[in-house]
Amino acid sequence: MIDQHGRNIEYIRISITDRCNFRCMYCMPDTGISKVNHEEILTYEEILRLCRILAGMGITKVKITGGEPLVRGNVPYLIKKIRKIPGIENVTLTTNGMLLKENIRELAEAGLDAVNISIDALDEKIFEKIAGRKGLAQVLEGLEEALKYPNIRVKVNCVLLEGMNESQWMKLAELAKDRLIDVRFIEMMPIGYGKQYCGETEAHVRQMLEKTYGRITDVQGKFGNGPSTYVKLEGFQGKIGFISAMSHKFCAECNRIRLTSGGWLKPCLQYAAGADLKRILRENGSDQELEAVMRKTIYEKPVSHHFEQRNQIGFENKKMSEIGG
Repeated sequence: MIDQHGRNIEYIRISITDRCNFRCMYCMPDTGISKVNHEEILTYEEILRLCRILAGMGITKVKITGGEPLVRGNVPYLIKKIRKIPGIENVTLTTNGMLLKENIRELAEAGLDAVNISIDALDEKIFEKIAGRKGLAQVLEGLEEALKYPNIRVKVNCVLLEGMNESQWMKLAELAKDRLIDVRFIEMMPIGYGKQYCGETEAHVRQMLEKTYGRITDVQGKFGNGPSTYVKLEGFQGKIGFISAMSHKFCAECNRIRLTSGGWLKPCLQYAAGADLKRILRENGSDQELEAVMRKTIYEKPVSHHFEQRNQIGFENKKMSEIGG
């Protein structure tokens, strides 16, 4: 589907829960958040209904997120059902990896195409400080288990935190040296608790990569669902990627929308605007009504974010765990 600015919107990120077994400092306080009652989040059948309508509108790529999606039961069932919807070409999962080892076989059998594992540090103390919980060993076990399934692309995501995990960036990049893992560095976006922390830039990481590994080569092409960019390092099997919403504003190429676990369709991460699909679903609205509302919401997607501005009218005040990662 084409929005008012001529962008082809083909990708949706669907949060299936606001709950998480970690307490990452830029996402959720250590005490947790007020949990949404289970009755208030979309059922799998409601999600599947929306996916069928969206596929008919041109959505081809779906990412399942949270919170931590694997704390919700029967995720492989949902992925298998979405994968079978005509028009859906790609279904992926973002996870903190804590529960991945015990779930990856069923996820693979369900047809999962790729998994993104969030790892902000390989040092146990730094990991625990950022994640708010112990669990690095289990996360790494999940990573290793995922690599046993060649049909699943494996990516590692690291959020760049100034003065906090800089010592870990090259160690994380090293994960891509001898294995087919893409390691991606994500610039901190000032959403929710992320506003409290200073992020670092793609340019800084590139300089460190060149200093450590020598010349880097930009790689052309699409290697994921969104507007990330990639480079290759000599001797590395995997690639290094960057998601640089702050220093390399990629809104002109943005192809995504988001659906929160509570059924709110968001055309842009920064803005609170959107549509309450849960209300329509539970008031017995028709597929035609749902499609009309979704088409209007997608068409009106804002031209760009303005993260450089703060506390403006209409900006999103929810935390990332409430929106969906």
